[in-house]
Amino acid sequence: MTVQFADIARQAANDGTISDAEVLQLRASGWADGQIMREEAEAIFASDQAVANPSDIWSDFFVEALRNFVLNASAPRGYVSDTDAAWLIAMVSQDGKVCSMTELELLVQVIEKGLGVPECLNAYVLNVVEQAVLTGTGPTRDGGALSDTHVSEAEVRILRRVIFGSASERPAAASRAEAELLFRLKDATLHQANAPEFKRLFAQGVGNYLLGYASQSAQIDRARMLELEAFVADNSVSVGRFIGRMARSAPNAFGIVFGKKSAPLASREAQVAEAAAFTAVEQDWLDQMINANGEVDAYDQALLEFIAEEAGEA
Repeated sequence: MTVQFADIARQAANDGTISDAEVLQLRASGWADGQIMREEAEAIFASDQAVANPSDIWSDFFVEALRNFVLNASAPRGYVSDTDAAWLIAMVSQDGKVCSMTELELLVQVIEKGLGVPECLNAYVLNVVEQAVLTGTGPTRDGGALSDTHVSEAEVRILRRVIFGSASERPAAASRAEAELLFRLKDATLHQANAPEFKRLFAQGVGNYLLGYASQSAQIDRARMLELEAFVADNSVSVGRFIGRMARSAPNAFGIVFGKKSAPLASREAQVAEAAAFTAVEQDWLDQMINANGEVDAYDQALLEFIAEEAGEA
């Protein structure tokens, strides 16, 4: 960490304020070597928690710098390691809560823009977002405000970004945990003036979990990506000869370089059709979730209509 960076961060923490000019200086000195280091990231967190009324310029810097640090602190880029996930959770929760909208936006962007995160971080972010929707107040970083009385339009946008984020539990699709989150939020705010977009997200999200197709290759885990990158980076003679022998003697062998050859996969069309089939297990789960509040409410009805339409029964 440069002396200038340390001085600015320390002064901000002591004064509780940071000017736009100082933010620009932090940008220049913090990224002087192309990346934010752990010590600098912790100084940024300390400054954010000390600044009483952060400007938009500061908040944007905070989110950008720490998102890049968490996603690029270790190889492969775009993936969050177990160590960095634990560090992020500890930094955000060190005072017992997500203390600012900048921290909430940081967590959302890590899921939204990352390529893969540990399960513990996914679960943590879902819990933080659930609590923000139920109890949070104040402006969000992407427009609108959190409400502790109903699900606002801004909260719907946050939910959608997290549920369908590329590093979420089920990239570009809703997982069971996310579907159950939507049910909990629906039941908790059933008779409130929720944004109309929430009913749409509820039906789409839960319906996607039940009927949607998620490619098994949509997300490569961090360990697998490290393995692939190491193989690609290895330009030794032995690796080159190995690839050459494979290409000549077994043209289809590239599929088993990193493990045993598996049985041929069904066509994409067949996999989509299988995912769209509404199983007895899924029906039991849905019955339990709908019966939890003792009625088939307007949200449940919208979901059932969505399922019927997707299944061609409407």
